Amino acid sequence: MKQLVFIQNDKVVTDTLTVAEVFAKPHDKVVRDVKVQITKLHEAGEQKWSTANFGETQYQHLQNKQWYTKFDLTEDAFAIIAMSYITPEAMKMKVKFLSEFKAMKEKLQQPRVLTDKEQLMASVKLTLEANEAIEKHDKRLTNLEETMRIDGSEEFRIRKNANRKIMKVLGGKESPAYKELNRKVFSNFWRDFKDHFTIPRYGDLPKKQFDQGIRFIELWQPSTTLLLEIKNSNNQQTMQEVI
Repeated sequence: MKQLVFIQNDKVVTDTLTVAEVFAKPHDKVVRDVKVQITKLHEAGEQKWSTANFGETQYQHLQNKQWYTKFDLTEDAFAIIAMSYITPEAMKMKVKFLSEFKAMKEKLQQPRVLTDKEQLMASVKLTLEANEAIEKHDKRLTNLEETMRIDGSEEFRIRKNANRKIMKVLGGKESPAYKELNRKVFSNFWRDFKDHFTIPRYGDLPKKQFDQGIRFIELWQPSTTLLLEIKNSNNQQTMQEVI
């Protein structure tokens, strides 16, 4: 016996050609029965149900090559059309149809075993997706490294090392230069520091440049003009002590 039901667009259906053949009825008679039921459904306000269960399409006749109307039928649509087919033979065929619908639905719900080609394509897809995910992750890490700023403990080290350096340049906290010029020297240092790293405040120093910041402090020297001011201030105090 020919296959009674089949899968069409992920739905289990039969069609009017199959119904006509199995129930030994002219195909145009079955089509007419379908159209009558569709009309009644529309009159009952069930257009949506009708559209979901009766799918109008066409087929080409094998002999005259002409195109004719046929309908695809879901299980519910088939039940409505076959309702009037009540001979003993027709009842047997309806049972076979309904059994086929059930079996095909169960088959449709089962996970399909992939072919070797499909498995290969799935593996390639997963690999590409994994590579893409890794690439995105790397970009996020890179972006994080570019945008992350020094934390509180690193800010403390920068400030502490800077203070120590500036005190050394001034000659100590008790030096005349410290008393006269500490504001100016501190201001010049932080201006040089921010200009060097192109940041608005030292706390905005990129985390990846922390070591460079420490190195900058170690190597920093005031400008020649400011250095002379510091030396002159300290020398004047020394001369006064001598006198």
